Amino acid sequence: MSSNTNITVLLPTFNSEKTIRKTLDSISWANEVIMIDSFSDDSTLDIAKEFNNVNIIQHEYINSAKQKNWALRHCSNDWILQIDSDELLENNSENIIKEAIKKVNRNVGCFRLKRKNFVLGKWIRYGGFYPDWQYRLFKKDYAKWSNREVHARLQVKGDIQTLDLKIIHFGMPNISKQLGNLNRYSRYEADEMHKKDQSFIYSKWIIGALGVFLKKYFIQFGFLDGWRGLLMAVYTAFYFFISYAKLLELKILKLEKSPN
Repeated sequence: MSSNTNITVLLPTFNSEKTIRKTLDSISWANEVIMIDSFSDDSTLDIAKEFNNVNIIQHEYINSAKQKNWALRHCSNDWILQIDSDELLENNSENIIKEAIKKVNRNVGCFRLKRKNFVLGKWIRYGGFYPDWQYRLFKKDYAKWSNREVHARLQVKGDIQTLDLKIIHFGMPNISKQLGNLNRYSRYEADEMHKKDQSFIYSKWIIGALGVFLKKYFIQFGFLDGWRGLLMAVYTAFYFFISYAKLLELKILKLEKSPN
């Protein structure tokens, strides 16, 4: 058991003016918020300065894992909660988190949380998008993000427990934003495959994308989410397809990194 329940929230941002206020409102109880900003040029910083518990640090963005691992040194508390700028926590999160930390066994290094993903304003429950477990509440000296260009996982020393608290993720407020994310994330995904010297296999390019769609839409019951389920199944399959196409681009053009 621990008597110290102070929390540092680690919050990466870049041009997040449309969502950052709701995120900060949901963590206004936190003892400290380290906002690691990639040099936003909108009103993100002005909004953040309205919150007394926010400490803004700016750092050049290379990838998400490197950015967050670098920011850990600025977190002054033992327990870290990482949240993104398009996410917020459910009500009563302070009590749930601090009570869990107070009662935690010393061998526990991390808590996992469920995440509710919203697509065009509605929570999608199928297609593998729920419970979408996230390792987000952890001891600073017990975890770091893996060296991956995109979608890096938190590597944890010690046991992992489940916290009865959900993250609300507004990842697709509109399709235009998601297409922008698709271009950026698929670039990082191709760079990750290229870094690992992964070969381009034509049959995998075609069959893999089809397999992703069939898994999301049928095996994981994405069709039960209606047209949103179809949209996400097609989107996820296309993410695989275009990431692989960008790997081919790297090899044909003999590039080290995918073009912006």
